[in-house]
Amino acid sequence: MSSFDTSILPIAPPVYAQAAPEPAQLHVADAHGHYVLATPEQILEAAREAIVSLVPSGTPMSTPSIAERYAVARLAGLEHEVFAVFFLDNQLRLIQYRELFQGTLNQTAVYPREVVKEVLRSNAGAVILAHNHPSGKLEPSQVDRQVTERLKKALELIDVRVLDHLIVGPSADTTSYSFAEHGDL
Repeated sequence: MSSFDTSILPIAPPVYAQAAPEPAQLHVADAHGHYVLATPEQILEAAREAIVSLVPSGTPMSTPSIAERYAVARLAGLEHEVFAVFFLDNQLRLIQYRELFQGTLNQTAVYPREVVKEVLRSNAGAVILAHNHPSGKLEPSQVDRQVTERLKKALELIDVRVLDHLIVGPSADTTSYSFAEHGDL
């Protein structure tokens, strides 16, 4: 029996020292149940849905920062304007959050009649309005101010308070603009 001389083999470092770690990959099921690599849009949508579970119905909106963080998480990063409403009960607990209107890059048509219908349907006693500015400018436009005033007047007729109107920037690391904090309500 012959022996194999291992001294002639080159010495290589272990494989784990050479391989770079792979970036984490998220997979989603397609329409046929096969798992495929998730797109960035699917990852963001999954994150937005996870956020919903962190603020369930009944959560007290006792401080403006709770609604602000939630609105930023839901609306930042969208490429088009979205107008949303937090429907609250009389103790300022969340009944539901709904994205009511979608628009273009720089505008969204908001219909007070539809907002009032949704407020009545949810039996809300107060609301917080929110929308995003994909352009990055957080200052409210004249149209933003007019819409806020129209909604405030319409909701006053049915004894519903508008507590705030938040404008969210294009990314989660930008701040938001609060009408209430700036004395604009």
